[in-house]
Amino acid sequence: MQSRSMIIFAAISGAIGVGFGAFAAHGLKGHLSPYLLDVFQTGVDYQLWHSLALFGCGIWARNFSAKALSYAALLFAVGICLFSGSLYLLALTGMKWLGPVTPLGGLCFILAWLSLAVAAWRSA
Repeated sequence: MQSRSMIIFAAISGAIGVGFGAFAAHGLKGHLSPYLLDVFQTGVDYQLWHSLALFGCGIWARNFSAKALSYAALLFAVGICLFSGSLYLLALTGMKWLGPVTPLGGLCFILAWLSLAVAAWRSA
């Protein structure tokens, strides 16, 4: 994943995260149970935090090229889609079969952070 692509994905993901956060706070209150609203908000929180991490990868990749950094960026992007996306769909549709998808996204996040650690280790 190239630096430019990382930053573009992070920026779009951040914008979507803010929009979904506002949607949850203003549009979903009263339509979802407190539990499902919390599920949706967890998706927003993880999306925003990992969008920032992906943005950091993009900035770092401008001066440092490493496979581990590219893997971290890709895993952050996939994690956002799987983890947050499954929580959004679960909250909005109630489809319980999405439950197993969320941990796969979480695993992507963990692997992304570990890839970032490898990139940092190798950059020294």
